[in-house]
Amino acid sequence: MSEFDYDLFVIGGGSGGVRAARIAALYGAKVAIAEEYRYGGTCVIRGCVPKKLFVYASAYSEHFRDAKGYGWTVPEPSFDWPALIEHKDMEIARLEGIYRRNLQNAGVEIHETRACVAGPHEITLASHGRTVSAKHILVAVGGRPFVPDFPGSEHAITSNEMFHLPRLPKRILIAGGGYIACEFASIMNGMGVDTTLIYRGDQILRGFDDDVRAHVQAEMAKKGVKFIFNQVLDKLEKVEDALVAHVTNGETVAIDQAMFATGRKPNTDGLGLETADVALGRGGEIVVDAYSQTNCPSIFAVGDVTDRVNLTPVAIREGHAFADTVFGGKPTKADHELIPTAVFTQPEMGTVGMTEAQARERGRVEIYKTDFNQMKHAFAGRAERDFMKLIIDKESRKVLGAHIIGANAGEMIQMLGIAVKMGATKDDIDRTVAVHPTAAEELVTMREPVSD
Repeated sequence: MSEFDYDLFVIGGGSGGVRAARIAALYGAKVAIAEEYRYGGTCVIRGCVPKKLFVYASAYSEHFRDAKGYGWTVPEPSFDWPALIEHKDMEIARLEGIYRRNLQNAGVEIHETRACVAGPHEITLASHGRTVSAKHILVAVGGRPFVPDFPGSEHAITSNEMFHLPRLPKRILIAGGGYIACEFASIMNGMGVDTTLIYRGDQILRGFDDDVRAHVQAEMAKKGVKFIFNQVLDKLEKVEDALVAHVTNGETVAIDQAMFATGRKPNTDGLGLETADVALGRGGEIVVDAYSQTNCPSIFAVGDVTDRVNLTPVAIREGHAFADTVFGGKPTKADHELIPTAVFTQPEMGTVGMTEAQARERGRVEIYKTDFNQMKHAFAGRAERDFMKLIIDKESRKVLGAHIIGANAGEMIQMLGIAVKMGATKDDIDRTVAVHPTAAEELVTMREPVSD
């Protein structure tokens, strides 16, 4: 008999933890998992999935307007926020059920409770009031948004609460300039909310390619999103049923809701990691090696709690790689290079590889760009412009970076990401016959570099 109750105990029922638990169990390990809230984690419950549903919903305001250009007579549309919330909740419940069934079908023992580390091989189950043992512990508890402390901060919400608002606000102020802030600004604007985004920098989407940042910002402004740059919120004041936002430059903005999207924190507080001397980084993240192992040999961590690349597909890859390494006899490092990414602003943005600035630091490059009003939008009278950019290594001709802005950019970048991952060159792209008429054909018809 084993000296441990389990071969693996997973703390956290998000995408990374669930994948690790299921694959380890399929390898024959005795596995248990604990989740104190709902299975599916940030992505399914309060992140990617409900957000994408909101993105779809918010885009219909433009679809209705476009329909008239194509000959459709459309009655004056109206939007029912409670109906969207109800349908969203039904879909989340359905997906959570799938996560549970997949775990059960693999033979994983499910615990509905908070679990904390109690030592290198011990886990305390809060609701059971007992401690169990495991040969290996995997921490996959993710991260959380937060509101900084300032006068009136108790009146602000985060993306978590946005999915459960009882009513749609008429006016909203969103603090932040990253992808979550920009996505929610686009969502609210598309739903007819008077939307203002306030950001301490001078341009949104820091870390992305500068041309991409400028284009998305300009298109969002064209659609009606208002921006306040180089400022932060100084105070939120409750005035009857509304709020007054005080900005550091002395400006005030009357709003109904304030949302903060200024960063996320790993959920390591009160997790008991100190009982096993697990090392944490400056932001509270769990420090791991390439195999997701901590400085305590029996404890591993995957996903946002490690603050490496905080994306759901990455957490899934990390969880799978962990299971392959520890239980499958196949040492596997999660690959964090050349990850295709989409930002679901309006217009949508997809990117893979380097920015122009990063590529120029590495060596000589050629830049190919195109900016156009695609046929679907032009015919309907919509002024939205697409943008595409390829960054090419001058010597090898390899594609170092690809950036797309426009309808279905996320779908396009997934396909292009495969080619870039395989080492595609500009010559490979040039040899590819265009699919006409599509917006994507612009990727293979750019022939002259705009700079090198």
